[in-house]
Amino acid sequence: MDKSPDAFRTISEVAESLDLPQHVLRFWETRFNQIKPMKRGGGRRYYRPQDVELIKGIRHMLYDQGYTIKGVQKLLRENGNQFLVAIGSGDLAAIEAITQRKQAEAEAASMQQRADDEMLVGQPKVKPSRRFFGLGKSDEEGGAEAGDSRLSRDNRALLQEALFDLLECKRLLDQVR
Repeated sequence: MDKSPDAFRTISEVAESLDLPQHVLRFWETRFNQIKPMKRGGGRRYYRPQDVELIKGIRHMLYDQGYTIKGVQKLLRENGNQFLVAIGSGDLAAIEAITQRKQAEAEAASMQQRADDEMLVGQPKVKPSRRFFGLGKSDEEGGAEAGDSRLSRDNRALLQEALFDLLECKRLLDQVR
C-alpha cells in the first residue's frame, strides 16, 4: 500500500527513495538548518513532503552538479528553499521565475542605493551641466557624430542609466495596476 503524497516519511523511506544512507540524512540536518524533520518520542524522525523535496534538491546539487556543502549553503542563503526544491524537481519555469525575481530585487536595491547616495550627497548623479549624448559638445570632447554607430563610454553609461530609470518606472506602473 502506497502512502499519500502529503504523508510524512520516515528516515528509512526517505533514504531509500533518494538512494542515500540514513547517516547522510542525519549529517545534512546538522549542515542545513532548513532540513527540520519532526521528531517523535525516542528520536524517530518524520520528514514532511517539503523536507523531502528540499533534500532531493540538495542531493542533486551535491552529487550530480558537484557542489560543495558550503556552495549549496550559499545557494540556499541567496535564493531560498524554493530554488533548490525547483532544481530537485527539474521545474525549469520555477527556476527561471526565481532567478528573474532575484535579479529584479537586486536592480531595485541598486537603484535604491543610488537614490540614497544622491540624498546623502545632496546632488543628483546626473549633473545639470552634463549634455545628453554629446549634444553641444565639441568633437574633441567625444560627441557622437551622425552615422557613427559607436558609442563612447559616457554615452553608454547614460543610456544604461536611462534604461534603469525606465525599468523602475515600468515596475512602479505595474504595481499600480
